[in-house]
Amino acid sequence: MSALPGFIVIGNAENRRVSLFQDALERQGLPPAKVVPWRELLESPARLAEFPDTDALVRIDAAGESWEVEKGLLKRGYEDALAHGGQVLAPDEVDALVEDHGRILAPRQGHLGLLRVLSELEAVFRERPSWRVLQSPASIGDLFDKRVTSRRYAALGVPVPEPLDGVTDVASLRERMDEEGWREVFVKVSCGSSASCLGIFRRLRGHESLITTVEQSPRGWFNTLKVRRIREPEPLERVLDFLLREGSQVERSIPKARLGGDLFDCRVLAVRGEPAFIVVRQSRLPITNLHLGGWRGELEELEAAVPRNEWDAAMESCRRVARAHDCLHVGIDLMFEEYFTGHRVLEANAFGDLLPGLKRDGLTVYEWEIREALRSAGFDVPAA
Repeated sequence: MSALPGFIVIGNAENRRVSLFQDALERQGLPPAKVVPWRELLESPARLAEFPDTDALVRIDAAGESWEVEKGLLKRGYEDALAHGGQVLAPDEVDALVEDHGRILAPRQGHLGLLRVLSELEAVFRERPSWRVLQSPASIGDLFDKRVTSRRYAALGVPVPEPLDGVTDVASLRERMDEEGWREVFVKVSCGSSASCLGIFRRLRGHESLITTVEQSPRGWFNTLKVRRIREPEPLERVLDFLLREGSQVERSIPKARLGGDLFDCRVLAVRGEPAFIVVRQSRLPITNLHLGGWRGELEELEAAVPRNEWDAAMESCRRVARAHDCLHVGIDLMFEEYFTGHRVLEANAFGDLLPGLKRDGLTVYEWEIREALRSAGFDVPAA
């Protein structure tokens, strides 16, 4: 049997995603991955081309949680952002910025910068046919646009919250909600993640409110760790206007099923097209993210509560979503409708596999992914 291919990881070397992945390789008796930092790629896209065209598995990990990388992506996206509207920061303005935790800086511009870098990676990969890229750059780009994925999944027959098209500003949002007879919608910046840059807009009997983590201060816009409800017209409109100008997916808000009296949804991690790990996220609020006050529920309790036909249908939807992307793994946000009368795929995530503490058949998430990556290349993991 030929030697196992090594791993190349594109990521932030200091981030726990990379260190946990290296730990998983070591536990399986495999050599450490060669790490190419995002920061170096932004400074010199040719950095990756220094590696030879020999058998290798390439893992692209999240670029977030690095101030230098965030600034680099903003500068790379500047030219494209000029034509897209929304907040724009010139390169000299970016250089003058001081790190301010939680501050929202031109999300559309940063996303456009990421798309530029992903395009450059594709060009490098075309020159390295011996490499097996575990997540294609094009698929990562698609997964970072909720408007693209929502419509793609619907076309595949996957139940998703119905999108509200034709919304350009707050006035048209109200008009379209009235036309559809919807009293509540999610407004989500299409390139956002981890419940950042979103709001739940509700209109009922002449009263309006917005549930959000977005807050404006004299220093700018911020994502906070506090979910709050805004009822005052002026701040409510300011937040909605900001979200819509940055390019948002607007979709119908669908009541979630409850587990033990609490609202919940699930993160389903599909690996090689199959649901492999599931985290139940419970909360007293409709936004269930764990860093915003949610907690992990019991999977056994959920499986006991969901009718078998509904569970099977939901897992099949997750398979369709995962197989719609050229990715080894896809994190899928799944909800069950009130009283378990159906399910919806809320969105999917290219980097939704940071799930510490989970194990399946004795393997952590990253160990499972390593094994499946090698199997997809025709190898098997040796006994550690």
